[in-house]
Amino acid sequence: MFRCILRLGLQNKKHKQNEYGIVKHTLKFNKKSMTNIISHNQVGENINAVADSILAPAFNSHSIEVNNVTVSFRTAKGLYTAVKNINLVVKKGEIISLIGHSGCGKSTLMGTISGMVKPSEGEVYANGKKITSPGPDRGIVFQNYSLLPWMSVYKNIYEAVDSVMPGKSAAEKKELVEGNLKMVNLWEHKDKLPGQLSGGMKQRVAIARAFSINPSVLLLDEPFGALDALTKSAMHVELLKLWNLDHREKTIVMVTHDIEEAIFLSDRVVVMNNGPAATIKEIVDVPLQRPRNKKDIVHSTAYMGIHDKLLNLLIDKFSIDDIA
Repeated sequence: MFRCILRLGLQNKKHKQNEYGIVKHTLKFNKKSMTNIISHNQVGENINAVADSILAPAFNSHSIEVNNVTVSFRTAKGLYTAVKNINLVVKKGEIISLIGHSGCGKSTLMGTISGMVKPSEGEVYANGKKITSPGPDRGIVFQNYSLLPWMSVYKNIYEAVDSVMPGKSAAEKKELVEGNLKMVNLWEHKDKLPGQLSGGMKQRVAIARAFSINPSVLLLDEPFGALDALTKSAMHVELLKLWNLDHREKTIVMVTHDIEEAIFLSDRVVVMNNGPAATIKEIVDVPLQRPRNKKDIVHSTAYMGIHDKLLNLLIDKFSIDDIA
């Protein structure tokens, strides 16, 4: 129905304002259903083509595309291939975990998405654009926090916002910083230096900084690996809270060694083979309803099935009897 109106708008320039509103609203409709409705109408082929070209971006839900990517490095012992022939598509708003043993190329693969690692072969796209370098559309949170130690919590975030959003006024930037610090419950600590914070608080600052620049893709490289179990569990909930407040529009790719973490946070878990020349072993769906409650889901049959499957994919020795 909306595409029919859009076509009429294309035939009449007076409807130009409505045309943009229609494109916006079409995001809520199923393309197949709309096509079935329109098939009964006689409309010129040229108008059909123009309408489809306008609406196409609304139905392209791929946030990240990794196409036949291989990454090799030159070393003193010769050419070392970290990952080989990787193909992966991540939808907008998905949370994906990359899991595998140390040295299987998880961080290397994430590096190709961030733009800090250049593929030897293949291509990587973010939101339809080929990745050739790092960019503000992809925020990164590392395990080591990467905060500037001489700057306060507030300044660490403000500098990122100021750098990425030069067109905003000082008042708008301050509002962004304040809003993100309050979302992670650190506003009262805004004047502290990173050295005065606990590990969990530092990581909350790093996550708030990443969200403050509003990237469409958030890359997490073992962000909770150095935290104790209780703090890590709290950070999982903090991350999902921010993702929910952002209407689940951000795509998140996370590197982890933790099976429970991967299941609780993810929509899919990408299991990597051991390196060198690591490939994707299997992609496991996590069809657990959101929002998820840690205490409840661990007792569900679905959770236990996913957990056992990942355990079997990653581990081949479960007791001392399995050791030859």
